[in-house]
Amino acid sequence: MLLAGDIGGTKTVLGVFTAGKGPHAPLVQATFPSAGYPSLEAIVREFLARAEQRMERAVFGVAGPVVAGRVTVTNLPWMLDEAQLRAELSMSSVRLINDLTALAYAVPHLAPDDLATLNEGQPVEGGAIAIVAPGTGLGEAYLVWDGRRYSPCASEGGHADYAPATLGEVELLRYLLERVEHVSFEYVCSGSGLPNIYAYLRDSGRAAEPGWLSAQLAAAEDPTPVIVNTALDRREGCEICVATLDTFVSILGSEAGNLALKVLATGGVYLGGGIPPRILPALGDGRFMEAFRRKGRMAGLLADVPVHVILHPGATLLGAALCGLESV
Repeated sequence: MLLAGDIGGTKTVLGVFTAGKGPHAPLVQATFPSAGYPSLEAIVREFLARAEQRMERAVFGVAGPVVAGRVTVTNLPWMLDEAQLRAELSMSSVRLINDLTALAYAVPHLAPDDLATLNEGQPVEGGAIAIVAPGTGLGEAYLVWDGRRYSPCASEGGHADYAPATLGEVELLRYLLERVEHVSFEYVCSGSGLPNIYAYLRDSGRAAEPGWLSAQLAAAEDPTPVIVNTALDRREGCEICVATLDTFVSILGSEAGNLALKVLATGGVYLGGGIPPRILPALGDGRFMEAFRRKGRMAGLLADVPVHVILHPGATLLGAALCGLESV
């Protein structure tokens, strides 16, 4: 019996798995609002009490860098420690891994129906695989072939310096540097980053903000869904939202190409996180792949790299379960 979890700033998803039924079939699963609880331990206790289960082992995929068995959860006031969790939950084994590492575990086990393909490419057997996942933040990871199977490798590449690829993006960077000390790719290529692009387009006068949209954004708890939904509904003809999403897609394509070059991802690039499935029409209009391939003499190499969008809604939980069950 294994307890697996996907621990994020917005929600925590827990599931109970067994080697017999495998990682695709949790015996029980539940989702909790992370911010509604004082700690992960509180969520786990409630979940196990509801499920009437007692666990000896757990693997948690956590949004944040895991170092020496400890991690501070991004966008939550939680500091998780493997030893402390073992003691508090009376378990013999607790393992913390980055949530993108968990997602990476899942990638080789995804079915064709779990994916939408942006570029068929020509995958190289045993070639490295890159994962770029824009959600609330921007996660990155990659997998390398060790001669027997793919091994996930953690990364915090989403926090690397944002590198503009066009003159318009240079002006975006200039605008942001006047307001914050460090502009990372996450600052412009995530759910929290979309409003930053929007603000630049509005404040620079590159696109006008209609009054009805200004009122909607002022009333919204989170402006990102308003911007994205308005952009996707092209019948509205909202220039500023369309321009915001187009810029986001180009930046995502550029950074996905960057990671593909850095790890030589001839095995493919996978887009995870909550945003790519939501904006599939925008990703498929050619803008993403144009930015992905815009790497000078390396354009031909990247044209052969397969690019897929992960549609599986529970891929991170699946990966955490795979990580735990493979050691059984």
